Amino acid sequence: MKKDVSLVYMVAWMSSRFGGKIKQFAKVWPHDSSLIEYSLYQALPAWFSKIIFIVGKMTELPFKEMFWDSYQWIPVEYAMQSFDEAVRDRPRGTVDALCSAKNLVSWSCVVCNWDDIYGTRAFTILIQHLQDSEMPALVWYPLKNVLPDHWTTNRGILRLDEQGYVERVEETLWIAKDSLEKFWLIAEKDICNMNIFAMDAHTISKLDSYMTTFKQEHSWDRKIECYLPVELPKISKVKMYTTNDPWFWVTNPEDEEIVRNQIQEYENNKH
Repeated sequence: MKKDVSLVYMVAWMSSRFGGKIKQFAKVWPHDSSLIEYSLYQALPAWFSKIIFIVGKMTELPFKEMFWDSYQWIPVEYAMQSFDEAVRDRPRGTVDALCSAKNLVSWSCVVCNWDDIYGTRAFTILIQHLQDSEMPALVWYPLKNVLPDHWTTNRGILRLDEQGYVERVEETLWIAKDSLEKFWLIAEKDICNMNIFAMDAHTISKLDSYMTTFKQEHSWDRKIECYLPVELPKISKVKMYTTNDPWFWVTNPEDEEIVRNQIQEYENNKH
């Protein structure tokens, strides 16, 4: 009997580069399908039991209006990631986001970003891992394949132990293909995770305890965030997988047309 696996999207945060528009609704596929719909198109063949959207105050209503309580006959539920604007400038990061959905994940989940297109294989690999193991897992991508040509981004560089498990993740800020020489500890051959993980409810519970302590220790800091790729290896061994599927990412509004063409070419080459 297959174990229940929820598909969790972290969609609480609005992109400042999109001028107030919800990036997840960018039209990147034929027939006016959105970024989030294309991600679901890739993910759902892996047979998830439930979809969970972790929303914020600006994204809650638009997502509920689009998806209601089911999508393609799969139940849809919502978790709210909130923060006190009197003491914080932004949410507390991806660990806090996932912990806000802890009561909705009954057995295990695959959790991922809202603006990354990972490929079908990534979801299939992780859902199969959860059928066979209680260890958290991630999918990695070659760093050289997930860097922008001219603008900067952040990437979690994976460092491995002698057994090949993730020992730590070095969150590296403001890197791009044309500026790698500035980061003497990083090379194009390095590998990174793009915030797609598999884990069970017990692991989420451990992260929640960690998050409680993190909030207490950093209560004075208005900006600090708690990153899932950085903190997960601190509480558990993490299994690694990779995939040959291409990765796509929309950053700026002008990327919609570029990514639409990339996806169209990818889909055409599949047949």
